[in-house]
Amino acid sequence: MTLLDQAHAAMEAAPGDDAARLRFYGQLADGELFLLLEREPEDETLTPQVFNLDEGPVVLAFDLEERLAAFTGVPAPYAALPGRVVAGLLAGQGIGLGLNLGDAPSAMLLPPDAVEWLADTIGHAPDEAEARPESFTPPRLPQSLIAALDGKLGRAGGLAAHALLAAVRYDDGREGHMLAFIAAKPGAEPALARSVSEALTFSGLEAEALDVAFFAEGAPAEVAMARVGLRFDLPVPKAPELREERAPAAPGMDPARPPILRY
Repeated sequence: MTLLDQAHAAMEAAPGDDAARLRFYGQLADGELFLLLEREPEDETLTPQVFNLDEGPVVLAFDLEERLAAFTGVPAPYAALPGRVVAGLLAGQGIGLGLNLGDAPSAMLLPPDAVEWLADTIGHAPDEAEARPESFTPPRLPQSLIAALDGKLGRAGGLAAHALLAAVRYDDGREGHMLAFIAAKPGAEPALARSVSEALTFSGLEAEALDVAFFAEGAPAEVAMARVGLRFDLPVPKAPELREERAPAAPGMDPARPPILRY
């Protein structure tokens, strides 16, 4: 079973559990999907194959190439895209998403409003504020949230040297928790802040307060946090050796140049 299969099974086993449902959508957003196309990509323009079902128009995506091949039965053009990109491209189009249709355990139809909700959720930017930390103590957060952060930050390799989590007290008396990214790459701050916001949302613990900060390596705040905080390493991802052999997978992999869908 794939990670998406596992998240889907957990959601189906507990239909009233909002946390399980959110974890499924979080996995869907973070994972890679193979979007079935009508023809080969042209530059940054993709033409998904649209199926008009009784439930309305849908495009099809699979979390494994083998599942796409099994569904079509013949070689077919596709684009490999993060689930968040697929949701963002479909949002506002009135088109649903057929996910892993066939004999996969996670086969399901996501209606347009579910796709819209996912796109809105991952597109939400956290608020900015200024505050001066006064002291740090060990973190006191639910283990489920720490696990969600660990999974999310594991996909942010190369964007910062590492991250530190600690309880914080500010000079105005306010208390909370802070996740600090150390030596973040220039321009990576918005994406890193959104990843933390998504970890809160998709863990079902959005009510937990978690501030995000960015410190230089060796800064006084970084040294103080390192003494008591929990460290998350952000390993640099290996070069995608097979990506060059999968020509249809290129459009959309650069977040600064999202593909264009043409119907």
